[in-house]
Amino acid sequence: MPHTIVYSADAPAPIGPYSQAIQAGDTVYVSGQIALDATSGQLVGDGDVTAETHQVMRNLQAVLQAAGLTLREVVKCSIFVKDLGNFGIINEIYGSYFDADYAPARETVEVSRLPKDVQVEISCIAVKPA
Repeated sequence: MPHTIVYSADAPAPIGPYSQAIQAGDTVYVSGQIALDATSGQLVGDGDVTAETHQVMRNLQAVLQAAGLTLREVVKCSIFVKDLGNFGIINEIYGSYFDADYAPARETVEVSRLPKDVQVEISCIAVKPA
């Protein structure tokens, strides 16, 4: 199946050999987003999980918007956290971005380290409506 690269100037440029997102058919696969500011390229929050999580969600929204989608079309998220002890904070912020009637499937996994030593990274899969 052919695929298309999705790019948003309102989300951070990739920091490695990957795309912000790929669209294959009606499905958009958004790469993991961390708390980088698209304009400055600098990390947001200085280790504050609240600020980081909000920035990650804004970055996801920007990439989805470039694909003509919103968080409402997200069907699956993967959340990677440095400390599962922060799950409550991350979960509350994450949940505030989704309509409860359209909350996607997801998993949350604690990992030993994330890029640039951030606290949280989130990727998602969205499907364009028919």
